[in-house]
Amino acid sequence: MTDIAISHHPDRHRYEAAIDGELAAICEYNLLTDAIMFTHTEVMPQFEGRGVGSAIARHVLDEARAQGKQVIPACQFIAGYIRKHREYVDLVRPDVRRGFKI
Repeated sequence: MTDIAISHHPDRHRYEAAIDGELAAICEYNLLTDAIMFTHTEVMPQFEGRGVGSAIARHVLDEARAQGKQVIPACQFIAGYIRKHREYVDLVRPDVRRGFKI
């Protein structure tokens, strides 16, 4: 498996995943008082199918858990990841779960 380096850029409200120093994926968010709203995740075309999207999704959700933040998965990719990985359902604010089919 390829080493994926994930970094947080709070000034740009996003996480970035890099492979060999090249930008491979981003995950953008808005920070709310009691939650983090993930708004957009994108894997660069040349890195699709290499697990980068899953790696960044897992990372941002683990960070939200570590910070005690609930999650609003407005991003379809993050919502889909949570649907497939039920161990993250508890992070999603109960009042929005139905709206994102979680």
